[in-house]
Amino acid sequence: MDSQVEADGGPEMLPGFICASFNQDTTSLSVGTKTGYRLFSVTAVDKLDCIHEGVECPDVCIVERLFSSSLVVVVSQSVPRRMNVYHFKKGTEICNYSYTNNILSVRLNRQRLVVCLEESIYIHNIKDMKLLKTLLNTPTNPSGLCALSVNHGNSFLAYPGSATIGEITVYDANNLSTVTLIQAHASPLAALTFNASGTKLASASEKGTVIRVFGIPEGLRLFEFRRGMKRYVSISSLSFSADTQFLCASSNTETVHIFKLEQHSPSQEDASPTWSAYVGKMFTAASTYLPAQVSDMMHQDRAFATVRLNMFGLKNICALATIQKLPRLLVASSDGYLYIYNVDPQDGGECMLVQKHRLFDGNEEQAEEKDEETPAEVSNQPAGQSYAATVALTSSPPSSTTLLGYSEDGGAQKGDVIPEHEFAEGPVCLDDENEFPPVSN
Repeated sequence: MDSQVEADGGPEMLPGFICASFNQDTTSLSVGTKTGYRLFSVTAVDKLDCIHEGVECPDVCIVERLFSSSLVVVVSQSVPRRMNVYHFKKGTEICNYSYTNNILSVRLNRQRLVVCLEESIYIHNIKDMKLLKTLLNTPTNPSGLCALSVNHGNSFLAYPGSATIGEITVYDANNLSTVTLIQAHASPLAALTFNASGTKLASASEKGTVIRVFGIPEGLRLFEFRRGMKRYVSISSLSFSADTQFLCASSNTETVHIFKLEQHSPSQEDASPTWSAYVGKMFTAASTYLPAQVSDMMHQDRAFATVRLNMFGLKNICALATIQKLPRLLVASSDGYLYIYNVDPQDGGECMLVQKHRLFDGNEEQAEEKDEETPAEVSNQPAGQSYAATVALTSSPPSSTTLLGYSEDGGAQKGDVIPEHEFAEGPVCLDDENEFPPVSN
């Protein structure tokens, strides 16, 4: 059994907090609460603007925004089989769809909207919400783990190919065909994420000790990082930087790791015959005579930079972003705060907390604490269930309402829901008079 920490192993979760997610380019943070949802702009360090507070439905367990547009997808714990699509600036519902089982996650880019249930996946054309493909009888996926490339030019979709081992199925959501199967880990998967271009895929297993990066579409292993060896953890989120130079990983522990994706050049090592290079060559030579597990461990890179959180055992998601021209690490936690850290792209090391923002009570004074963090003591609580970023908490019982699902040729066919300018490259200019006409389902 994996040794993981339950949420009650640390500070109490803030009442009302249910889920959180960053948008596709990490310029916005969405938070689901007991009363609805909130959308925040995260384009500045010292200021956190709440740009919208939605109260259309309570107990929001999934909320996803399409880049910086007015399109937001919401799922409520009170009706967990129904997905609502809103134009939040107009306060209107574009459409809503119901499925045969609880919705566990939703992913979207400018071309596709993907809905993940425990044993099936639905792929929609986001412009008119027509159902394009239903992947039935997928391996049991109780956390709704999946990842969709934000690059709509390829729209690669990754999801578990097995419920017992860490196999990844990579699917082309544009051409509706399987691309490759990747044998990523010995244990079941816990986290998946693509880089911005959809050319790299990072994964972690339920053990949480090793993070691997694969080239897409070939599925070849490119990098392997060791998060730790002392204990198994539950990886809650993985996220690449926009330039794919860095990869961050958060878990239910007090440490967030940042790894640097750089190929080690043998010619450079030969050109600088230092003592460390000599020792490294000795280890490389010795590894050929050691067991495979030990040899693999010696070839795994350690964290380039780290963050020590002042919490332990709480759900959180992390993301790397460039804010005001500097690299930052963002951590949104179920304690109700967004933490912003500086990242040194040259030397790495311990990242410094520069700002802390309160995510609730938006009319109250913003929390701008810059106190030094003190690591929480490690707790020896029993293991908890693994989870993926933005997945609904399972504390509330599922709805007993039986709703009809989709057929293969289902979905709305009522013209464009989202105008073409929403899918253009670069900044999105919103036209609130003409975009997102309400569509009844």
